[in-house]
Amino acid sequence: MNEAALLEFIRGHIASGNGAEPLYRQVEMALAEAIHSSRLKRGAVIPSERTLCAALSMSRVTIRRAIEDLEADGLLHRRHGAKTVVSSRLEKSLSTMTSFSEDMRSRGLEPGCIWISKETGRPSPTEMMALGISVADEVARLRRIRTADNTPIAIETATLPLRFLPRPAEVGDSLYKALEARGAMPVRAVQRMQSTPITPEESRLLEAPPQTSLLVMERRCFLEDGQIVEFTETKYRGDVYDFVIELHR
Repeated sequence: MNEAALLEFIRGHIASGNGAEPLYRQVEMALAEAIHSSRLKRGAVIPSERTLCAALSMSRVTIRRAIEDLEADGLLHRRHGAKTVVSSRLEKSLSTMTSFSEDMRSRGLEPGCIWISKETGRPSPTEMMALGISVADEVARLRRIRTADNTPIAIETATLPLRFLPRPAEVGDSLYKALEARGAMPVRAVQRMQSTPITPEESRLLEAPPQTSLLVMERRCFLEDGQIVEFTETKYRGDVYDFVIELHR
């Protein structure tokens, strides 16, 4: 969306909205809607405060308040040199069990993947512990780079007992679709999160700076009858991904 189209969208959103809201709040809601609907993409530069003031016939104080609130919410980021851009950070809730693709589509982003390998083999000690299997069992192991709007976001390694996925090479873009087709769709999961430094190989795969930290999510997924169907380790870029937990008292 170019600047003229964005300004027209903001004016239209304000005109059709709740006039009882303070002006800064009306601008804030219009910009938030433009971001959530992907009219404004991640990293896009929004018009300057001066431009917004002139186009919307509002004071600098009003516009600045709207931008500051959006910045506090993590939707906007003010760069050095006074440019304000749509935040490139992504959020994932830890309160619900969703796939990477579902997370990305809920944010108006197009999920994708770059396959690294699809193989079968013997489990590692970590995989044996996580899946509750022995060294004699075979596993399917899927490794891929997960992307959002073609930007590398995470490296994912999914390991499953071979009885649930005997032909891993046939998995397309969605592992869960393949599991659902076999009647092995997970219904609950246990997750553990930690941080770790990035390796040179991971930096190359994720196109991330060498000083980037990774947020590592380990997830064990269960069937209705309690069988462990999947162990997945996902390494997210810490510079673009946040985890969010909603708490209730």
